[in-house]
Amino acid sequence: MKMKKVFFALFVCLLAGMGAAQAQLPAVTLKSIDGTTVQSETLNNGGKPFIIDFFATWCKPCNRELSAIAEVYDEWQEETGVKIYAVSIDQAQNIHKVKPLVDQNEWEYEVLLDPNSDLLKALGGQMIPFVVVVDGEGNVVSKHSGYTDGAENELLEEVRKLLDK
Repeated sequence: MKMKKVFFALFVCLLAGMGAAQAQLPAVTLKSIDGTTVQSETLNNGGKPFIIDFFATWCKPCNRELSAIAEVYDEWQEETGVKIYAVSIDQAQNIHKVKPLVDQNEWEYEVLLDPNSDLLKALGGQMIPFVVVVDGEGNVVSKHSGYTDGAENELLEEVRKLLDK
């Protein structure tokens, strides 16, 4: 009986170690801006890095960040192939404001809805803007909270480093 407990403890430690090493995206159900169900663990960019940027329509720093990235997004894609998922945490009663904001700002991101902040919380986010950089294998490699002008350049550098590996 004691040996079973030892093996069980080793197995749990092994699993915990594997999870920490992988840091894969958590499994959360989201909706696309057009209402299609999307599983967060399936987000990808064809083997290239991608960025998940959490925002809300009422969050001015979030909107500044996404607009700053929008100005250089074409160049980023051309250089690195990076893709951005903009994930709104607007609650259900405000979801109708997301598409007009996206259209008004001409954001060309894939926009997803996380009205209960399930993905945000699962990734350890506490405040927005919250940005997650994911490598080509779906591993979370970095997380950032807050935004200051020019911080988007750091994201591009992170993506470049992933491509150099």
